[in-house]
Amino acid sequence: MISAIFLGAGESKRMGMNKLLLPWGRKTVFEHCLNTLLRSRIREVIVVVNDRIKEAVGPVRRKKLKLVINPDYRKGMSTSIRKGLQFIDSRSQGILVALGDQPFLKTRTINALVRAFGQGEGKIVVPSFRGMKGHPVIFHRRYKKELLTLKGDMGGRSILLRYPERIKTVPVRSEGVIRDIDTWKDYKNGLRRRS
Repeated sequence: MISAIFLGAGESKRMGMNKLLLPWGRKTVFEHCLNTLLRSRIREVIVVVNDRIKEAVGPVRRKKLKLVINPDYRKGMSTSIRKGLQFIDSRSQGILVALGDQPFLKTRTINALVRAFGQGEGKIVVPSFRGMKGHPVIFHRRYKKELLTLKGDMGGRSILLRYPERIKTVPVRSEGVIRDIDTWKDYKNGLRRRS
């Protein structure tokens, strides 16, 4: 079983407004990315948000979804990862850390990572597109304690740097693993590519 921590509590400092609430087709960036994850073979999704996102999302009633508020989100991505870890099913063997600003990520890509995780004993699964490593990343549960010690806005990068020999890189055909939305230019280019 793999649980996902879906990070939706960021401040979007470079955008000047919350990028996750921007329109993406008929949904917001946040809703689109979350639905991509919910359609995958992930067994549960822990959505970590701040108060502003929670209001925009409204009531969530999905079987495999848990909504969690992170009051410390201004202290960086690591606080959302640590918050999400508190709610993970104890039976989960893998922890997928997903970003809320990757609208080009495909469900089939997530499923490919899940399959690769099932084949690698205790590995960290990282997607790559044309040699560039991306997200989401699946950590074996043995790294949970280290994920709980993360600080600041680095995410799990420090763990990847510490254990390069334990990384299973999965080449994928979709550039969605390396594309996110950080600036207005990213967003506008993304909308053009989408249409």
